Amino acid sequence: FSRRPTGVDRFAYEVISSINDLIGSSDPAFQGLSFKIMLPPGVEPKQKFAHIPMETVGRNTGQLWEQWDLPCAVPRESLLLNLCNTAPAWRSKQLVVIHDVSTARMPQSYSWVFRKWYAALIPMIYRRSRSVCTVSNFSHKELAALYGDRRDVCVLPEGTDHMARVTPDRGVLVQHQLLERPYVLAVSSLSPHKNFAIVVRAMQIMGDSNFNLVVAGGQDPKVFASTADDLSAAVKYVGYVSDEQLKALYEHAACFVFPSIYEGYGLPPTEAMACGCPVLAANAASIPEVCGDAALYFNPYDPEALAAQISRLMADETLRENLCASGRTHTDSMLWCDAALVLVKEVRRVLKQDIG
Repeated sequence: FSRRPTGVDRFAYEVISSINDLIGSSDPAFQGLSFKIMLPPGVEPKQKFAHIPMETVGRNTGQLWEQWDLPCAVPRESLLLNLCNTAPAWRSKQLVVIHDVSTARMPQSYSWVFRKWYAALIPMIYRRSRSVCTVSNFSHKELAALYGDRRDVCVLPEGTDHMARVTPDRGVLVQHQLLERPYVLAVSSLSPHKNFAIVVRAMQIMGDSNFNLVVAGGQDPKVFASTADDLSAAVKYVGYVSDEQLKALYEHAACFVFPSIYEGYGLPPTEAMACGCPVLAANAASIPEVCGDAALYFNPYDPEALAAQISRLMADETLRENLCASGRTHTDSMLWCDAALVLVKEVRRVLKQDIG
């Protein structure tokens, strides 16, 4: 509620929103349960939920609020749900969703202080919390490998139906002159595990082409090139985009490239599929599990392989159409309400143990 949303934030918001909707429809899974959102001072969400009240508690902000004010404010008999990787270290009556262990597996992507904090906190909450959830079988195995096997870890599904609620803003296509030639879409990041530099190298290998590379996100692709001259005019940077602009970019793109080498889940490729965009994805981490047979894969350490797959996909309209169809089929059943229902089933399991 207080920052530019990441995939983890998207997960939390959509699960909360689905819980609110299911309570509103009197779904029996939620009978007898009540929910409240705890907020730190200074956070005033634009979003409101008819069936989930919000309460500001404590005096502090940031980690101090989460580690001190939050557990002090939660009634002892209540189960605390933490949906975004971290949680109060010393509370045991809680459920925590740990999305991945990227700070341990990809330390170069994070600051020294951040790594040290997570290295201390994550194992503690993994072992102490009454319930641990994650978002893929891959992450479940990673947690077990690093912190010991917990056979009760619950894997929550993720959804794509939030994209159906978004009205595309096609003004972004006109603003950046993207209607003149087909384009490959990618999202840039300086985080090493996002591996965006391989996309730049693949474009350099292909040289002149009859399509553009459109880059959305926080980093201009020039920072990944040895010199600005290495990138042709075919590379267009559109910067940060809204959900509405992103949907328009997905819908009009010839394909979406997802080069990440480490993801606990990886929401962007399934969002692209839900919008009818063919997906070219790295064969790494959780990505094959999440995308299944609906994506075309490449070795994320081989820019020449990526260049070959981009060229192949851009030259084969039938392949793009097949990926588009399989992507829509693959994501049709990905619903956020299912994540909420699995979560509440886990909540009831924990509460039943307490009663027993």
